[in-house]
Amino acid sequence: MKTRTLLLAVAALTLAAGSADAKGCLKGAVVGGVAGHYAGHHGVLGAAAGCLYGRHRAKEQERQQPPQQHGQTTDIGQTGM
Repeated sequence: MKTRTLLLAVAALTLAAGSADAKGCLKGAVVGGVAGHYAGHHGVLGAAAGCLYGRHRAKEQERQQPPQQHGQTTDIGQTGM
């Protein structure tokens, strides 16, 4: 039973984490793993759920922030005459 749960959790983390877009996953996995461990020795399941929740929160926070514009130029040297 533990092996099956472990494999499901690893599969969920692999699918959810993506390659380089893991914002929030690590922090959520740590918190969820600790909470799951103390709530009935389900640390792996808690880590998987925490990862998913952390990614969800990171995406929501990213959507709420205004987009940053890179490469803005300033008018240095123009006097306005």
